[in-house]
Amino acid sequence: MDDASTGDPVTRSGAPSSSGRALEARRLLASLGGAAGTGLDERPGRPAPAAAGTGLDRLADLARRLLDAQAAQVVLLSEVQTVVASAGPAPRRPEATGPLDEGLCARVLLEDGPVRRDTTTDAAGSRLGVPLRTGGHVVGALCVSDRAPRRWSGRDVALLEELAGPVVAELELGALVATYEDDRLVWQLAVDAGGVGAFDWDLVTGELRWDDRLLDLFGLDRDAFAGTIEAFRACVHPEDRVRVESALGAAIDTCGTFESEYRILLPGGRTRWVEARGQAVAGPDGSAVRLLGAAHDSTARRDGDARVARVLESMPTAFYQLDADWRFGYVNGEAERLLAATRDSLIGEVVWDRFPAAVGGTFEEHYRRAVETGDPVAFEAYYPAPLDGWYEVRAWPSPDGLAVYFIDITDRRRAHDRLQEGAEQTQLLSDVSASLATTLDTEEAVRRLPQLITPRVADWSIVTLLTEPAGAGTTAPRSWRTNLRDAGHWHHDPVKRALVTAYASTRLRALSDSAPLARAATGQQPVIHRTDATQALLGSLSPGPARDAIAALAPRSGAFIPLRARGRVVGLLSAFRGEGRAPFTDEDVALLLDLGNRAGLAIDNTRLFGLQRDLAEGLQRSMLTAPPAIDHLQVAVRYAPAAVAARVGGDWYDAFRQQDGATVVVIGDVIGHDVAAAAAMGQARTLLRGIAVTTGAGPAAVLHDLEGAMRLLEVDVLATALVARLDRPDSGAPGPTRLRWSNAGHLDPVAVHPDGRVETLEPAVRDPLLGIGEGPGRTEQEVVLGPGSTVVFYTDGLVERRGEHLDAGLARLSEAVRELAAEDLTLDELCDRLLTRLVPSGAADDVALVAVRLGADGGSRDRR
Repeated sequence: MDDASTGDPVTRSGAPSSSGRALEARRLLASLGGAAGTGLDERPGRPAPAAAGTGLDRLADLARRLLDAQAAQVVLLSEVQTVVASAGPAPRRPEATGPLDEGLCARVLLEDGPVRRDTTTDAAGSRLGVPLRTGGHVVGALCVSDRAPRRWSGRDVALLEELAGPVVAELELGALVATYEDDRLVWQLAVDAGGVGAFDWDLVTGELRWDDRLLDLFGLDRDAFAGTIEAFRACVHPEDRVRVESALGAAIDTCGTFESEYRILLPGGRTRWVEARGQAVAGPDGSAVRLLGAAHDSTARRDGDARVARVLESMPTAFYQLDADWRFGYVNGEAERLLAATRDSLIGEVVWDRFPAAVGGTFEEHYRRAVETGDPVAFEAYYPAPLDGWYEVRAWPSPDGLAVYFIDITDRRRAHDRLQEGAEQTQLLSDVSASLATTLDTEEAVRRLPQLITPRVADWSIVTLLTEPAGAGTTAPRSWRTNLRDAGHWHHDPVKRALVTAYASTRLRALSDSAPLARAATGQQPVIHRTDATQALLGSLSPGPARDAIAALAPRSGAFIPLRARGRVVGLLSAFRGEGRAPFTDEDVALLLDLGNRAGLAIDNTRLFGLQRDLAEGLQRSMLTAPPAIDHLQVAVRYAPAAVAARVGGDWYDAFRQQDGATVVVIGDVIGHDVAAAAAMGQARTLLRGIAVTTGAGPAAVLHDLEGAMRLLEVDVLATALVARLDRPDSGAPGPTRLRWSNAGHLDPVAVHPDGRVETLEPAVRDPLLGIGEGPGRTEQEVVLGPGSTVVFYTDGLVERRGEHLDAGLARLSEAVRELAAEDLTLDELCDRLLTRLVPSGAADDVALVAVRLGADGGSRDRR
């Protein structure tokens, strides 16, 4: 966790110094002895130590894991900084100390608060440290680090500060244990030196004899002690007398042992704790005649226990101790609060008896594992009512039983669950929107919707379409069923899908006017049955298959949601949950309404697309006439509209005869994809046809006259066009045919010769598009084609692809024509196969295709 190279270390002259703080730090450090840290914090090349298995190391590891960091350290700050615990992947090294004036931990001391080092690059890594306070002093720091770039959030700082409390408690516990052991050593030396006093109570005479050490323990001398049990009783603290006398009486009555720890009042008024043990001695008749024993001063141990208790009581973490028989031995105040019970009611109780819901669950599993393996455990678990909370638990086994620390994380878990639920709902809405947006087919949309929401929102559902969407202000039809059609359904359980199919196919005829679906359809508002859906539906269904199906499905909760779009209802969603699932909540209904709005808009879009597509295609086809029947050649035409609604194309074709019997084939493409382009296409087509038929001119002259007419009539259009004239053989019998054509910026036609050779009919000079302006004049090309030859004219929608060079599409067309020509297809089959092979599903552009075959039987084919 090195920080010295970041450019802003704490300077030596500015390093904070406090004798009281240093003394506190040394006190805690001394209590750790040889178990202190074995790695140097924040020095280059000195990585954090691995976990040593101590309580501090475990807390460091807990900090590392909770903050998802690479390493964590606990550092004490006296005159130097000393790592006393660490966690992380780096190896240990023997150095344990370093100068106090360097690194992040020194800055924590200087600033007396959290210090964080955020980075956005891998150069220095990210660090966060918070102070460890005790006795009013900052004695150390709890630090975490990550080599990856990271910004530490306020929540990270708060969590690390919360963990600092248990770390300080663990340090204090270590110090107290060390103090306690010192006290025990002193006590042992006192015993060895004769510091334990002895007593002998003659039960027959009543004489009570104490040795000098016991008299000294009670602060008496022989003259001051009367040598009777009453004199002893007078020394015992009034609050302990009854308990001590009861223990003495029990030992005498049973001729058994005497054990008691009690307080005595010294002559000066001070209080001292004494622990005494004795044994009753039986006389000839078996009854007790003497009580022999010893006593010693237990004040030091008692004070140590009290100090430990004070630390445990001051901890913000709940703590309790279980003995070897799983009985509560100690419970601190925070544990009382979280367990909703007083310590007096818990001490001595078996944990499994007092908290039976823990039996057989996560708590018992981890507690027993810790005791059996000797390894500490950490886990999160839920305890049901009356606690009804989530807890983060850490338990450490010891020879005396199990020490358990725990905190209430219910709010954190609920916040996490709400975030997760919100994320899942957002993902569901995104999935529904994305899935429905990829189809423009209404039937496909309503088929997808039930599958998208099942089982995430409902166990099963049905989507109902209104064939004539109802406006928000319209009057409902006489029969609410008139415009309804159940169009999609789904159940998450495959076994029950047949029941849903049976119900969906018969329910509209069987439902009464008071049925939930009828009320949702007529009122155009959601209708919710949270726990009585089956009863509500059975009560509104006439006897028959639908009623039988709903009885078998037995939904507990039902929601009937209008699907809205553009201020009107376009359908209904019926969603159901069974008995094994919680009923619909207000949040669920809000989610269903949101889903309904999104689905309604998607469904209405598909409906509008269908209407606009039909309108566009109808308009386009109305302007494209069928080719004439010609005895010496065959003409086949195809038109495929764009997949986008209302995308009226400017692609057009024409085929007609001139007065001298020649056949003219025209194909063109007006720039644009809207109604204006279609209108311009219609004008250009009409003008060209009229000029060609009236003048009988050749292709170049026809295009020239067309451009002049468009300019004179102010027909503002930019278009490509190709006019071809096929002169029939002079004899009238099948023979070579002369093909003349003029190309105004259009794609070159492709010819297939009788021998299978494919040729692109390229012009010697490429003429500009129509509408560019006056040029040098139109040129004309000529080729003689033998009987059986086929010529294919087409628009760019057949060969163009987004993101692809046009040459690739032209090569694909030539290859397709070559392969299909070898199959000896009819002209119609050739056109159909070309469209199927070259035009992708959902094409964004329309396609016009004209194919001419020479020397064939007369006739034409129009499959627009």
